[in-house]
Amino acid sequence: MSKRVYDESDAKIRPGRGSRPRTKTRPEHLDAETALVVAVDRGRWGCVLDGDPARPIVAMRAREMGRTPVVVGDRVSLVGDLTGAVDTLARIVRVHERRTVLRRTADDTDPFERVVVANADQLLVVVALADPPPRTGLVDRCLVAAYVGGLRPVLCLTKADLADPTEFAAAYADLEVPVVAMDRDTPLEQVRAVLDGQTTCMIGHSGVGKSTLVNRLVPQAHRAVGVVSGVGKGRHTSTQSVALPLPLRADGTAAGWVVDTPGIRSFGLAHVSAGDVVAAFPDLAEVAAECPRGCTHLGPPADPECALDGLTGSAWRRAEAVRRLLVALSSGDPWS
Repeated sequence: MSKRVYDESDAKIRPGRGSRPRTKTRPEHLDAETALVVAVDRGRWGCVLDGDPARPIVAMRAREMGRTPVVVGDRVSLVGDLTGAVDTLARIVRVHERRTVLRRTADDTDPFERVVVANADQLLVVVALADPPPRTGLVDRCLVAAYVGGLRPVLCLTKADLADPTEFAAAYADLEVPVVAMDRDTPLEQVRAVLDGQTTCMIGHSGVGKSTLVNRLVPQAHRAVGVVSGVGKGRHTSTQSVALPLPLRADGTAAGWVVDTPGIRSFGLAHVSAGDVVAAFPDLAEVAAECPRGCTHLGPPADPECALDGLTGSAWRRAEAVRRLLVALSSGDPWS
């Protein structure tokens, strides 16, 4: 046998501590493109580049993002494969600052906040006037979340063919909440006028007709539609939030987005205080600044020195409407 010849490739040298310097400097990703998150599913995010539905991308969260939450409505920066081809993945490397945030918790004792949607302009609270009967407590809580999160609330009263919407709508007149009443056969012009040019989050109990409305507004959505159970509670037909583009206007320009959310049966507000609610109304917040420390703004007998008691006329009626929201907040019953 011939004797083996060794060379430098046979030397087993263990790298020293400083042979491969590490750095905490992260890449700036100056070439990243901006996209809108329109869906979330098991660690993958559906995005559209520049908010254009014709440019869909599937993305994953970059390793340096850690567990940074990314939700529907977020504006993000993408790098990597941006072709949108089948079986390709881009990477989310940055989440832009949010303009508005709609949050809720499981109940009023749960410290964990769940972001429902980011950057929505308005919240369309869908309420059935009958079958199932309307629950003002949940509507009030949705309004609280909208005001605190910076969204403009709008009430959409469905099944108006089964009950008169006048009384229910009047309860929110002093808050100046826009109201749209409709049924299955009502033309959509009024609703489209409210949604035009806006990003609108739709929320409501299961079975109130939310998915039916979405299917009428966005026919290609094909959102699942369920029936109301015999005990007056709807079945959950939408299982995850998704942003859907409204049909283009006649001139070919974008008409806005609707975010369809799963039907809810409770709306916890553990992250909201009475001061947060009043602060959402600048005219009342200015008066409430004269309240004693710790005032809950509920008025007598809980707060006999609340400055809101000195208001008169329409301002007083507005304060009383806000106090009803505070009662819903302090009730501790997210199932109302």
